[in-house]
Amino acid sequence: MQAAAVKKSASAKKAAAVKKAASAKKAASVKKAASAKKAVSAKRAAPVKKAASAKKVPVKKVTVAPKKATARIKGAAPARTVVHPPSGESRTALVRRARRINRELAEVYPYAHPELDFTNPFQLVVATVLSAQTTDLRVNQTTPALFAKYPTPEDLAAANPEEVEEILRPCGFFRAKTKSVIGLSKALVADFGGEVPGRLEDLVKLPGVGRKTAFVVLGNAFGRPGITVDTHFQRLVRRWQWTAETDPDKIEAAVGALFPKSDWTDLSHHVIWHGRRICHARKPACGACPIAPLCPAYGEGETDPEKAMKLLKYEKGGFPGQRLNPPQAYLDAGGKPAPPLGAG
Repeated sequence: MQAAAVKKSASAKKAAAVKKAASAKKAASVKKAASAKKAVSAKRAAPVKKAASAKKVPVKKVTVAPKKATARIKGAAPARTVVHPPSGESRTALVRRARRINRELAEVYPYAHPELDFTNPFQLVVATVLSAQTTDLRVNQTTPALFAKYPTPEDLAAANPEEVEEILRPCGFFRAKTKSVIGLSKALVADFGGEVPGRLEDLVKLPGVGRKTAFVVLGNAFGRPGITVDTHFQRLVRRWQWTAETDPDKIEAAVGALFPKSDWTDLSHHVIWHGRRICHARKPACGACPIAPLCPAYGEGETDPEKAMKLLKYEKGGFPGQRLNPPQAYLDAGGKPAPPLGAG
């Protein structure tokens, strides 16, 4: 009986041990499974986190124009409201913004005029031909001697090319320019009775005269509207996103469609003057620009007002202009005449 009790006790003890071992094994199995599940979950979450991290792109810092021009320019009325053109700007919004820029520039440059000295259409067409690849200042310093010796198309048509070359030498490319001005003078005498024609189709037939020169003459000597697409005009209208065209004829058509025809000549003066004085090719004076709030390219140049002021040219920077004989309105606004050739 005692042996049976011992046997029963051993059996119970063995069963308890087996049960305990099974319980421990099950717990270990559950723990291992949970750990594995956690590892899989973590592994699965890692790429998501990595992808989210990769998707996060650093935000590009955008330079925002101030609500008003940061630097006051004499005679300039700063734009009153910030108008940043959206990427999907509608045609109507573009027209409104373009016309507003022109109105603002008209306030900044109320005295804008062609920067070539002339007293008649003949002098203007010759001066414009000479202005290719040089400054208006250099042309204005050169033409007084030319027109003193050859005041009419007949005189210049009969001129000795070598003598004309010597006069035009300061303008650069003087041989080619001599050929052009003598040639156009001969054409005026032979085909137009010594008078400069007032039609585009006639002007572009003259040697050295293209659409740009023709529109300068038509707009300023005959009062017939035209858009002058020079390098300044091309640069600014693209900065302002008026057009993405690069061909001068296409730029002329695209910009002309934004404005009434009656605005074309003054618009050309406003844009060109702004390009020469403030919105330079290499270092635009953004911080001194009165139309900065309307400009999509704000920030391409110097935005610090004090530094930008030092970049201004001609009357905006307190320097002489390009004309030896500028209009009275320009002088009244504080403009200074240019010095004659050899005077500095």
